Amino acid sequence: MKTTFKFTLLLFLAALSFQSCQDQDDLAAPINLEVQDFIWKGLNQYYLWQADVPNLSDDRFANQDQLNVFLTGYPAPEDLFDALRVDKSIDRFSWIVSDYLELEGQLQGNTNNNGVEFQLSLKSSNSDEVIGWVRYIVPNSNASTKDIHRGDVFYGVNGKQLDRYNYVDLLLGSNNDYTLNLADIDGGAFTPNGKSVALTKTVLAENPILIDKVIISGSHKIGYLMYNGFYSDYDTQLNDAFGTFKSQGITDLVLDLRYNGGGSVQTATRLASMITGSFTGQVFAKQQWNEKIQSFYEANNPASLNNLFTDKMGSTSINSVNMSTVYILTSSNTASASELVINGLKPHINVVQIGDVTVGKNVGSVTLYDSPTFEKNNRNPNHRYAMQPLVLKIVNSDGFGDYQSGLIPTEKQLEYINTLGVLGETNEPLLNTAIGKISGVGKMTRATPGIELEFLNDSKKINGIQNQMYIEKAPEGLLKALK
Repeated sequence: MKTTFKFTLLLFLAALSFQSCQDQDDLAAPINLEVQDFIWKGLNQYYLWQADVPNLSDDRFANQDQLNVFLTGYPAPEDLFDALRVDKSIDRFSWIVSDYLELEGQLQGNTNNNGVEFQLSLKSSNSDEVIGWVRYIVPNSNASTKDIHRGDVFYGVNGKQLDRYNYVDLLLGSNNDYTLNLADIDGGAFTPNGKSVALTKTVLAENPILIDKVIISGSHKIGYLMYNGFYSDYDTQLNDAFGTFKSQGITDLVLDLRYNGGGSVQTATRLASMITGSFTGQVFAKQQWNEKIQSFYEANNPASLNNLFTDKMGSTSINSVNMSTVYILTSSNTASASELVINGLKPHINVVQIGDVTVGKNVGSVTLYDSPTFEKNNRNPNHRYAMQPLVLKIVNSDGFGDYQSGLIPTEKQLEYINTLGVLGETNEPLLNTAIGKISGVGKMTRATPGIELEFLNDSKKINGIQNQMYIEKAPEGLLKALK
């Protein structure tokens, strides 16, 4: 970046950040308002809908004293954060935490967890009682040593029936040890069977690569990858999995994102590059920020807003399998960076989506800390608050990103609690459909009528792993210029 551009950028951002308080910018907020001051200034600069929130307007306050008076009305930082957001029907995903160490762990899939990944539903539309079913067991977890498996149904914790009012407390409570009470399915009825499983939570780091294998079907060598989170700490393992696919000469690829709520945009870009390999340097996705940031970058450095297909992870070559078609399995839990991969690939290769409609999260966030640049460096030592506000919308190279209602599958197929099958096995219903489409024989096994239950919640959301699509930092130069 030329010196002239750096200087211009610095002047722009100096005006951009808290313009109306320029006469008292050097005055620090009182210590009892430090967190609130950080929240207002961070959202004023970065929040995607900043222009739509009157209290975030650049000219809302004439000076720091007026801002302080406003902030005094929100003694709880969380209340201020919520008050400065647009309607939650528009912004469903911004969040704040009181401990950034917890946030950083969550973004890499680290939680206090016993290893049972589950989904919860109401027993019926006219009932408050909740039942849960096991989606999968995390390897090397406490649950992996117990007699509990995918498809098992539970109705209670420590003998107490789960309901819509108590399930969070019972499953997330401070007690790291609890017993799940199991049930059988008889038609549409759930009957306690007297069985239970004692579980213990530990700090668990989940490798998002649950299954990677090659399936032979006639003349086809099908790579199957069940990938449950875009956690950048595991990008090397992801690249290694594609190295194995490449060395085994796969002819087709099934990417299972049905339980993947998203994560890193960089990891999503790398995964798309591993799937393809033919588009290095071309646009995978384009970022759209709030009006004041977007207009500046479009005029001065538009290239920094593009996420490009790549053939490198640092100095490491990416293992690409050169697919012209990819089969992606989805559910109503598929969100964020998972949707980015689907939408970003569509202008470049054929994407066959099998499963349910996705969540519809087409916006991304960045972690903001209480520091002069909102980065990790020089964080305020007086607290550990951090924000994960929505700051950008991401569209594909054709400019399409309006899928707030979810991405519609090519072939709609739901998961049913009574016909789940074993993940990775060829008769598992969703994978079976994909193999049938690849081999040209349609569904390989006859579909069994299933019990359909409406989604209520799941273990990832309860454990703090939100539907996420985040960037590691703002576009090159934006934060550095504030230093």
